[in-house]
Amino acid sequence: MARGGGDPFRDRVAVITGGAGGIGMALAAALARRGARLVLADLDAAGVADAARTLGAQGAQVLGVSTDVTDRAQVRALADAAIARFGAVHLVFNNAGVATVGDVLDATPRDWEFAMGVNFWGVVHGVEVFAPMLVEQAAGGHIVNTASMAGLVGMQWLGIYCASKFAVVGLTESLHRELRASGIGVSVLCPMVVDTKINDNSTRMRPIHLRNDAPSPIPTEAGSLVGGTVGADEVARRTLRGIERGDFYILTHPEQRELLRRRAARLDRMFEEDRW
Repeated sequence: MARGGGDPFRDRVAVITGGAGGIGMALAAALARRGARLVLADLDAAGVADAARTLGAQGAQVLGVSTDVTDRAQVRALADAAIARFGAVHLVFNNAGVATVGDVLDATPRDWEFAMGVNFWGVVHGVEVFAPMLVEQAAGGHIVNTASMAGLVGMQWLGIYCASKFAVVGLTESLHRELRASGIGVSVLCPMVVDTKINDNSTRMRPIHLRNDAPSPIPTEAGSLVGGTVGADEVARRTLRGIERGDFYILTHPEQRELLRRRAARLDRMFEEDRW
């Protein structure tokens, strides 16, 4: 991501999926303040148009594109729209995501298809379309894939969500190694609880053909998973800082450190002599 003098984000073109609100909108606002040009994508056509108008009224150069990231052709069309408007793409935030909560044993095939379609295949399509473009441009750039703390540590009541986010982490770790020689940075964003409307939006925007006839209730105990909650603006700040520093893992909560230590310790114990 390193460039010459001045702000490294100025005049760079950033594509952000899930850009109508939450972390995506916060990233867009933070990048606009740094002088970046923006392409916002979201399944919520009205929402992404409103986000683009809001940022445009503040002086940003911004394009809003209604996009279903589960459809590779629509992601390709998003790239074409970005090139037609700005001539290049330098930063890609594969950020669109949905929430699914409940026991794995109660899950339906529709639950799996919905979560994996957006959370995993949405990232795959973003990588397929944009990574070759960044390499061919030979102008540097950075890809940030949004995963979750649930992509680093398995959690009860989040089995499907964890599966989708673990897949994103693994994909991104491999992509990081693959693109290093091309001068393209890669990071994986793994937040814990962020103050967004992901649960409400996931229900509202879920395609009709993937809705269950009788939705399973969210376990009341799921609230115990919530640690500290941070704002989307803080996540955006940490993400841009991570890009500038060349961080691969971008984390958001201090509570994550102990959870990750415990996971690493469990793995390490398996090499003790009486277990090996």
